[in-house]
Amino acid sequence: MRSKTNKSIIGENLLYFLVWCMALLVPILNSKMMSEEHVYLKNILTVWSKLLPYIFIFIVHNAILAPKLLLRRRYVTYLLVSVVLLSAMFLGVEYYQESLRSLPYGDVSQYVVHGKASFTDLAWYWNVLLGLFMFGANSAIKMMFKSIQDDQKIMALERQSLRAEMDYLKYQINPHFFMNTLNNIHALIDIDTEAAKETVIELSKMMRYVLYDSENAETSLQNDIRFVENYIGLMKIRYTDDVDVRLRVGDVPHGVKIPPLIFIVLVENAFKHGVSYDKPSFVDIEIECDGAHAVCRVRNSRHSQSDKPVQNGMGLENVRKRLDLLFGRNYELIIDDLNPDEYSVKLSIPVSND
Repeated sequence: MRSKTNKSIIGENLLYFLVWCMALLVPILNSKMMSEEHVYLKNILTVWSKLLPYIFIFIVHNAILAPKLLLRRRYVTYLLVSVVLLSAMFLGVEYYQESLRSLPYGDVSQYVVHGKASFTDLAWYWNVLLGLFMFGANSAIKMMFKSIQDDQKIMALERQSLRAEMDYLKYQINPHFFMNTLNNIHALIDIDTEAAKETVIELSKMMRYVLYDSENAETSLQNDIRFVENYIGLMKIRYTDDVDVRLRVGDVPHGVKIPPLIFIVLVENAFKHGVSYDKPSFVDIEIECDGAHAVCRVRNSRHSQSDKPVQNGMGLENVRKRLDLLFGRNYELIIDDLNPDEYSVKLSIPVSND
């Protein structure tokens, strides 16, 4: 955001530089257009000297009056100070020119060769009006660039807010899962040391994926499926043979990418709400990709205590929010909860390819 703001400031200053360069080139171009045999330096310096008051008041207005008063909405003070500054400047210039004319050598026309100076002397009040017009143009440009900067800041804040919300939704993997897995590993140490070691390795892979790999906007579908497989493997430690867990993976083209940690939400909800410790239960997961869309279907058993499969935490409401942020309306989420013994979800999302 800061770099874009700096670019906007550079662009504004570059515009001012080009405008003043054009103004300083006017007497040179004017001499050429009037077919003078020579471009007289005295003529050019005379015109430039008449531009000096305008350059001075522009610098004061651009650096002080506009940012300190106008952009802070102190309009009355801004207008009064502008009129006083312009009047004092051009009255002073006119007084100085009159004092030069009163001197014995004060014929200013000697500084204008052939009488072809590009700017005509104006009365001070006309210069004040011209100065106000210049202030208005400078203010309009400044407010235009300020509006651009404000829009850039708003867009940056929206992106930050969007990123924060997506990160919040993405990292809401149930912390109880990790706690229960660590407890299971602790129990395995006394029963099967080698199995405990393998479980620690699998858990470390999952943690690495959550903490590092999922930082990217996209990850390969294979990586996300591998994460689901590791998750299922660790969950099986907790349950007996009465829980039937199945994962079927269809064809997955190479190079297919999806946002990370999308499908795990559905899988986690299936284990959370579809598995009972004292009743036969099942979780059936199927993931496939047709090249344009990745599809995940999850079915799980329902029990009396799980009639409301979407609970607080990583519920499907949070899934919808993240999907809306990622895909707008370009996804399909179908929930079937009509069967009292079974709950099923189908999610289809667009994929990208390398």
